[in-house]
Amino acid sequence: MRLLFIINPGSGSHDVDLKQVISSHFKDKDTDVVLYELPDDCSLDKIKRKIAETKADRVVAVGGDGTLKLVAECLLHTTTPIGIIPAGSANGMAKELGIPTEIADALELIEAGTPKQIHVVKLNDEICIHLSDLGFNAYLVQKFDTLPQRGMWGYAKATWHALVNHKRMNIELSLKGEKIKSAAAMVAIANATMYGTGLKINPDGKLDDDLFEIILVKDYSYLEILKIWVTKLPFNPKKIEVFQTSEVKISSKHKAHFQVDGEYIGKVNEITAKILPKAISVIVP
Repeated sequence: MRLLFIINPGSGSHDVDLKQVISSHFKDKDTDVVLYELPDDCSLDKIKRKIAETKADRVVAVGGDGTLKLVAECLLHTTTPIGIIPAGSANGMAKELGIPTEIADALELIEAGTPKQIHVVKLNDEICIHLSDLGFNAYLVQKFDTLPQRGMWGYAKATWHALVNHKRMNIELSLKGEKIKSAAAMVAIANATMYGTGLKINPDGKLDDDLFEIILVKDYSYLEILKIWVTKLPFNPKKIEVFQTSEVKISSKHKAHFQVDGEYIGKVNEITAKILPKAISVIVP
């Protein structure tokens, strides 16, 4: 078996030498391993060329959800399975799929795991494999990226800043022939069920059905989301509504902050989202 590891050296906050750990793990195994560290001037074309040159049986994303998204974009609508070594700050998709957090265990899974086809969501010119949103959380992601502190302390500071400074949006959802207008703190486009922090925003989400969920958070209702997480009770529809769809258009009266898979994209007025069924293959336990 030939494995191509695409390593993001900037992922996470640990001091592990990822190249050394991977090389040591396969030292005595009959596995052909190619290590590719993402350069500063990284582009999709460069990664695609490396994948084509290597002719790997499996391509492994070593990093967080952003690294996985890069690899997924390169292997969209192909049969090449994608492995995940969770080396980012939150690793939401790894948690979603039950990938071990210990690097040694995750490396064992790369060879022993089973490929599974899952869908992704096309959002304007981006693909989303995990979770994206418009509004409050996207603003939080932007703020978090500007802070020198990482980890939970940095996240807490970013959350406090977002709660103080972010304003509600006026949005319109167009789906299934309906138009729904509402004030909103946040609109999540959920391919998966929970954020990397473990907070479950979308309890009914499935990665291999033909639908995704729109979670309309009408006010700053994180206590409502926490209630779902702890008690499994349904959302209060006066605060949070959930819509299942395969396609949606989201419009905001004023430009709103937008993030995809933990990466801040910018401010937008409009998002068109559409399901891409069985778009990638991922290695799972």
